Amino acid sequence: MPTFPVSIKGVVLDAAERVLLLRNERDEWELPGGRIELGESPEDCVAREVFEETRWRVRAGPVLDTWVYHVTDAARPVFVVTYGCFATGDVAPVLSPEHEEIGLFRSSEIGALPMPDGYRRSIAAWLGDPRRVAAHT
Repeated sequence: MPTFPVSIKGVVLDAAERVLLLRNERDEWELPGGRIELGESPEDCVAREVFEETRWRVRAGPVLDTWVYHVTDAARPVFVVTYGCFATGDVAPVLSPEHEEIGLFRSSEIGALPMPDGYRRSIAAWLGDPRRVAAHT
């Protein structure tokens, strides 16, 4: 039976409600996150990966979506799990060597960016989630 990697991603917003995104080597924008390690919870994975890639500390919130991403230049698909995340600090994000560019985007800017539809769904889900709003009130 074939297997494929699992990637845990986070939708993180700054105080101005802009979405944190990273541009990869395929010139696609993606959510911060990465592969889960053996013995690690998905919530710990997304917090670790977001910090490693951006230096932002986050707390994982609810699961937003799960989907299989068929990367065009990869040998096998990736199972993606996205979480809504709560930023726990207020510092500027820092670009890691893993990506080409880092950006903060308003929801109106997301549609023009090259990115998989699964990420768009996750961003829209988190922007409309009442649990996110309740955490800030």
